[in-house]
Amino acid sequence: MSAHKPKLRSFWDRVRQISLFEVGGLLLITPPFAWASGVPLAESAGLLAIIALIAALWNASYNTCFDWFEGRLTGRTADRRPVRLRVLHAFGFEIGLLMMSLPVIMGWTGMTWLEALIADIGLAAAYVAYAFVFNLTYDRVFPIHVEPLDVARQAD
Repeated sequence: MSAHKPKLRSFWDRVRQISLFEVGGLLLITPPFAWASGVPLAESAGLLAIIALIAALWNASYNTCFDWFEGRLTGRTADRRPVRLRVLHAFGFEIGLLMMSLPVIMGWTGMTWLEALIADIGLAAAYVAYAFVFNLTYDRVFPIHVEPLDVARQAD
């Protein structure tokens, strides 16, 4: 365990990250969800907006906690996360969200538990791929700026 505490993203950086992620997700994923589920586009947009709100709150807490634990264990900032850990990170996020969103899908659409589970798994699969690409891109476009001494410590 590393005694070094790497810099985390600022509050406003995290707000930007979450906002861009959720808006992009709604624009990319709502039309295929409406088509595949048979739920009208307007209803799908409303449902996915509610799920996006839940996801935004989950995103803030999950990513902050994940980054904090990872930083304490490895001494590395989140933008230097290796690919395997990025995959684990994305799946962990989606499993937690699935547990929160399944009841919402059932209540909003009137789908059975199994139909809602299949729809939610489809959404989760789409968002896992999207989250992986988005977060990798975000980390490259908006790196965490650290002092030269911190960079040297992370290389150890």
